[in-house]
Amino acid sequence: MHAYVPNHLVWAILATLFCCLPGGIVALVHASRIDTLVAAGNVAGAREASDKARFWCLVSLFTPLIGLVAYLLLLAMGLGLGALANSF
Repeated sequence: MHAYVPNHLVWAILATLFCCLPGGIVALVHASRIDTLVAAGNVAGAREASDKARFWCLVSLFTPLIGLVAYLLLLAMGLGLGALANSF
């Protein structure tokens, strides 16, 4: 019986399509290797690939969120400075 190692393939596909393409592709590469490694009996390698796939899925998720927050902060600062300049 083979050990269960989560492959995170669905998350990698969703991260590639909706979040960050480069990080999602790296996650897809690692996620696609997991089932093959488990079938070959390399459970340690499969767990390492699973950890890497999960990491890159999280990177793909948080990269656009950090960019959006930075954009909104810069926009708010610009609007605040514009209102401050108009008050003089």
